[in-house]
This record gives sequence, structure tokens and C-alpha cells, in this order.
Amino acid sequence: MLIVVCSFAIFLLLGMPVAFAIGISGALFFAQQSGLPATIPIQLTISQTQNFALLAVPLFILAGNFMNKTGITEQLLNLASVLAGRMKGGLAQVSIVLSTLMGGVSGSCIADAAMQTRMLGPEMLKRGFSKGFAAGVLSFGSLMTPIVPPGIGFILYGTVGQVSIGRLFAAGILPALMLWAALAVAISLTARKRGYEPERKVRPPLKEIGVAIWGGIWAILFPVILLLGLRVGIFTPSEIGAFAVVYAVFVGLFAYRKLTIAGFKEALNGSLVDVGAVMFLLAMSGIFGYGIVFERLPEAISTSMLGLTDNADLVMMLIVGFVLAAGCFVDGSVLIIMLTPIFLPLVVALGADPVHFGLVFIIAATIGNFTPPVGAAMFTVCSILKCPIGDYTRESLPFLVAVSAVTLLLIFVPELVLVVPDWIFGKDR
Repeated sequence: MLIVVCSFAIFLLLGMPVAFAIGISGALFFAQQSGLPATIPIQLTISQTQNFALLAVPLFILAGNFMNKTGITEQLLNLASVLAGRMKGGLAQVSIVLSTLMGGVSGSCIADAAMQTRMLGPEMLKRGFSKGFAAGVLSFGSLMTPIVPPGIGFILYGTVGQVSIGRLFAAGILPALMLWAALAVAISLTARKRGYEPERKVRPPLKEIGVAIWGGIWAILFPVILLLGLRVGIFTPSEIGAFAVVYAVFVGLFAYRKLTIAGFKEALNGSLVDVGAVMFLLAMSGIFGYGIVFERLPEAISTSMLGLTDNADLVMMLIVGFVLAAGCFVDGSVLIIMLTPIFLPLVVALGADPVHFGLVFIIAATIGNFTPPVGAAMFTVCSILKCPIGDYTRESLPFLVAVSAVTLLLIFVPELVLVVPDWIFGKDR
């Protein structure tokens, strides 16, 4: 297994696409095992994608791309400006509110960061924000996106770990609001120190607030309908993905009337690329994951961690630390797919709730998208704003501290994660 891990690291350092690095290094495991049939890698790549629950992944990706073509983004931007325009930091505050609202639309932190940087980045620089500060806000602000229903990370974790996706969706609501509040405080303190002015000087009238809420109502209702559909039993997670596509098309054609034929084709083309990348990664992970299980790596890691402590909270802290370090080099989706079979049985054996662990685990894995040296969201934002990585890293530290504080609180107070799913679906423990 050492050869597999070392080859995987070398391939990444050479710049090989992650899916190929996983697949080739996993195939090396079979090359050095004379007793295993050569047909197993082929069978694994096929069987890994034959999970019915995985239908939700391409469907939600398609729904998100359709929603982005409906004009809903402009409505949510207006709503975010009304809600947060008078706070210290102006557009910076607006951007994180927009990220929270956009969670149910895009489902991808990288897509959300790229979209917001193109929309708000130039305006933030015009208002005197430093490039590092603007890039940090636009990058870390998208952290809420994967944990607001229907986050793709929840679907991957729930499918791999056999955890209720409905409960995971519900579990992300309160933590997303907590992350927004923590980032808002960090932005406000920095803005006060640097003299960044609010976007709006006066409080908006009630009529303007009402119009803004009505304009964004279709996006606000989206995660609510998803959760209600799962709670009542109308939909399975896969079926609700199909409903999400129909809902997105309905909103684009009849509510906002901005989904054109050209936009429809662009959404389909973008979805093909996104779905192909995710499913190819899942297929290749089957080869890599087989070697992990065959060599009993989960048991070895569990034994080493239990040698340090058998306290579930402390073990979760060790896992979060490991995931944060790994996230500096490996994409968050890859970490979710690869590490869920290793760490989930360990924390469940110690008495932790799988939904609680999943939420914390996904936040930790997502943070890697914002940290050097290979954070995908970081590179996306910095390339658009032409911001040096050093400036970004230095000025993002307050946001990293704020996010880390919330993550620690969620580890030690699981009720903050479980109160909403327990209220909607009932207690499952």
C-alpha cells in the first residue's frame, strides 16, 4: 500500500488530474498482487457507479445549472443587498449572504466562488477593498454552499456511508447560518479597522424588503420543498433530484421567464462536463478504495487513533485535523469519497452520530478548497482577481479562524447539528 500512496502523491505533484492519479495508483496495487484476478479493477469501476442513490448527483448538478440560467442569481443578489447592505463591509457582507442563499441553487462551492467573483469582485476592488481581502471573502464565503440543501457533498457522503441524505440536508441549515454569522463578524471587524463603508447608507423601506423577498422566493422555497418532500415520503433522494430539475425548468420558463433555448443548451453542456468529472472520479475511487480495505487500513488508523484517546469528540478533532491537512493537497470531493469508509465506522463505534460527524467532516473537507497549495476555489478566485496567493493567504486568516471556531463548537455541541433533523424527521438514536 505504501507504493500506492507514494505514487498517488507523486502523480498529484506532477500535475496529473486527480481522477487519473487515483485510478492509476489504485491499479498499481493490483499489479503487485499476484493472487488477485486482473478483472477486479474493471468490475470495481463499473460497480462503483451502479448505486441507485447516485442518480441524485447528476440530477442536482443539472438542476443547479438550470437555476443559474433562470435569472434567479440577480434576484438573490438584490435580496442579499437589502438584507446586509447596511452592515460594515458593504459588498463583502452582501457576498456571504448571497452565498448562503445560493447554497440551494448551485450546490458547489467552486461554482459559487467563481460566479460571485465575476459578479462582485471588480465592484469590491472599485470600492477600495484590497485584492487579498476581496479574494478571501469571495472564497471562504462559498463554504456555506455545500451544506445548504442540496449540497453534493452530502449526497456523496450519504451514499458512500449509507447515511440518511434527508437528515444530512436538514443538519446543514443551522451550521450554515452559524458560519455566515462568524464570517460576518470577521468581515465587520476588518472593515471597521480599514474603513470599508456599508453598501447602503440608510435602512431600506419595508416595501423594498418585501419586493426583494418576493423576487427571491423561488430560491428560498427550493430547499424547503426538498426537505418537506423527503420528510413526508413523497420523494426518495434520487426522485427529488428529478423533481429539482423540473422545478428549475418551471422557475426559468414560467416564474422568471428567462430560461432561453441558448441557456438551456449551455446548462446541458455544463452539466455533461460536471457530471462526467464527478462520476469518473467515483469510478476510479472504487479501484483505490479496494486496496485500502484489502490492506485493512481503516483498522490500522482506528487502532492508532484509539491508542491516543477513545473520546469521540477528541477523535473527531484528530480526524478534522487530518482532513484539513489532506485538504491542502486533495480536492474535498475526493476526500469525502476516500475517507468516509475509513473514519465513519470508527466514530460510530465510539458512539458519535453519523449525521453529526458527516456535517463536521464535510466542512473540514470543503475548507481545503480555500487553502494553499492546491485549493480549487482559492485558485479560481485569485486567477479572476489576479490576486497573489501570498496576499490571499495572509488576509484570509481571520476567516479561517472564524470558520475553525464554528467547527470546534459543532464538534463539542452536536445538538447544534442534530436539532433541525430531529425536529423534522424525529430522533434517530
